[in-house]
This record gives sequence, C-alpha cells and structure tokens, in this order.
Amino acid sequence: MDPIVTIDGRRQALVRHLYGLHQALGSGNPQRSAEARRTLARLRRAFAGRQQEAEAYDVVFPHDPPVEEQELWLLVAGLFALHPHADNARRRSIGGAMRLLVADRPSAARRFTQLLSVDPAAMPHYLRQTIQLLRSDGISVDYQLLLADLVKMHSSREEAHRVRLRWARDYHRPNRQPTSQNTETTEPELTEEADVEPVDA
Repeated sequence: MDPIVTIDGRRQALVRHLYGLHQALGSGNPQRSAEARRTLARLRRAFAGRQQEAEAYDVVFPHDPPVEEQELWLLVAGLFALHPHADNARRRSIGGAMRLLVADRPSAARRFTQLLSVDPAAMPHYLRQTIQLLRSDGISVDYQLLLADLVKMHSSREEAHRVRLRWARDYHRPNRQPTSQNTETTEPELTEEADVEPVDA
C-alpha cells in the first residue's frame, strides 16, 4: 500500500477499500466474491465484543488511523459490513437517508429522534440500529461523510451539536425525493447472518 500522509486521505482510502468489498461481491469472480463475503462477516462479528473486535484490525489498521480515531474507523467498517453498497450516495448524511426511509416508513421517525439525542457513548448502538433500518429498505448512505461526521462529533461538544443540527436539517428538508428513487439497485445477497441484535422499529 502506498503511504498516504494526510489523515483525510487515509480516511478516504479506508472507505474506498470498503466500497471495493461491495464491488467484489458482485464481481462475478467466485474467489474474489467469497473473500469479500468472509471479510464482511468478520467485520460484523467485530461488533460482538472487544475480543471479536480483533477480526476487523487487518481491514482497518493498514490504513493507519490516528489513535484518537481508531474506534470510529472500526465502527464505520462494521456499519458498512451491516449494509454494504456501492458508492452511490454522495453527500447523503444519516439525516438525508432517514428522510427517505421515513417517507415510506413513518414509524422509523422515532429511531431518528433517539439517534439525535443519545450520548456519544450510546451512539454506536443507535447507529447500528439505524443502518439496519436503512438496509431493510435498500437506502444508501455516504460512508465517507459518516466517518467525517463521527470524527467531528468526537472532537468537541460544539462540533457534535453542529453535526446533529445538519443531520436534522437534512432530515427535515422540504423537497423530498420521489419514492421510486428511494430504493437502490439490488445488492448482492449476503449468505452469512449478521451477529447483531434485532431492530424493534
């Protein structure tokens, strides 16, 4: 791997690698597809606890995350494994994605309200539930933007508040997309069940 000096460049490299796993799933190459499927399964298992988290190290750490961001990089890698898709949702935040979901499933609005109000320590749990909800309706999110948002939220309370406000603005934006554009293209089927808790949306 070529050395990438800037932190932003390393973040982008990680997310490109994750999108590459999705591309490999639908590559038509059985060996490449199987390897990507195994990698995504290991990333999902990393959510099970500290010991299982080691399953994700060989995916995340080669991109050299700063120590203060490594938990966030591991989190985003796990979230991607829950809902892998192509890089087809540029600049779509969690708020924008939830807006599309709630247009079809109004009951999911409560989940977004909870996400906006939780403490930082509880954020990973609620993000897992949110990503699972988005996966259920095939709605993509910009994982590059998500990682950048989480880094900002981690930096200070003021930045966390600004990110929450932006998610809320994206969610309440008046010009909603037509329902027919809510669902992305069919994703390659994952054969291994995710080791995550059910969502009671």
